[in-house]
Amino acid sequence: MTERVLTGDRVTGKLHLGHYVGSLRNRVILQEQYETFVLLADVQALTTHFEQPDLIRSHLREVALDYLSAGIDPARATIFVQSMIPEIAELTVLFSMFVTVNVLRHNPTVKSESKNSGLDDLYYGFLGYPVSQAADITFCKASIIPVGDDQLPHLELARKIVRRFNELYKPVFVEPKPLISETPRLVGTDGNAKMSKSLGNSIALDSSTEEIAYKIKKAVTDPARIRKNDPGHPDICPIYAYHGAFRPKEVSEIYEGCEKGTMGCSACKGLIISALEQLIDPMRERRSYYAARPDDVDDILITGTGRARGIARETMQEVREAMSLNYFD
Repeated sequence: MTERVLTGDRVTGKLHLGHYVGSLRNRVILQEQYETFVLLADVQALTTHFEQPDLIRSHLREVALDYLSAGIDPARATIFVQSMIPEIAELTVLFSMFVTVNVLRHNPTVKSESKNSGLDDLYYGFLGYPVSQAADITFCKASIIPVGDDQLPHLELARKIVRRFNELYKPVFVEPKPLISETPRLVGTDGNAKMSKSLGNSIALDSSTEEIAYKIKKAVTDPARIRKNDPGHPDICPIYAYHGAFRPKEVSEIYEGCEKGTMGCSACKGLIISALEQLIDPMRERRSYYAARPDDVDDILITGTGRARGIARETMQEVREAMSLNYFD
């Protein structure tokens, strides 16, 4: 039996190059190797955007377009909407019965995300985010979960929940294992450790030629390099990191040219602008194709969600039987 992969994103805005490097390009590879499920996590987006449901509605379609433009193939991957799978919510409730509040409060990802979101008080939904993620993973019995280091605590809790459920009732679920991305996180154009739309340091996947050039040209470089021929320090330069991500075969000559002062920042940025244009231009074409056919996009999401829902119903039948909740069967 082919193993299942579960991956996805909270629908809080258009995706950017950081998402592409961190997950999207790997998903395009994974869909050829595994039965792949791609989640549009609109419920989890509500944990920080519950006052703006209309925004989430528009973001959902933008992220769907990002998926399709990046090469996620609906003929190979099941793209589905989280809120339209009520079995996920049901599983979340059932799992929450044997997960303590202390475990959730001490989850390092929850702690860091609540701090970054400026939440003084933790809402119930935000605190229970890892339990919801466990339900996302287990409803389709996904066994492989692509994650970065920051998401490992969530996945470890999901693994514990699976073990606990199987011990308490019956072995319904498979224990998911992480597929850890070895790609370094893409730094923002301002040199911040993380590319983020909220920080204004990202390059969206639907950026125009002019937008790419503008953002790269104004991106920070080595602050100690004043003149063109000054020796540089590529390890602290975001543009050098972009060469590693998008021009890996040429990265050694960029390092040498920067370190010796034989390549100026303008020329270095020009090479990245060209590389990003070559990467994003076919994405723009695919996005334009689907954006002009909104009914086709809806059909893709409806079909994918319908398939996921069918699997979810089968899983919940097993769960109810294991927990003796099938009263009238």
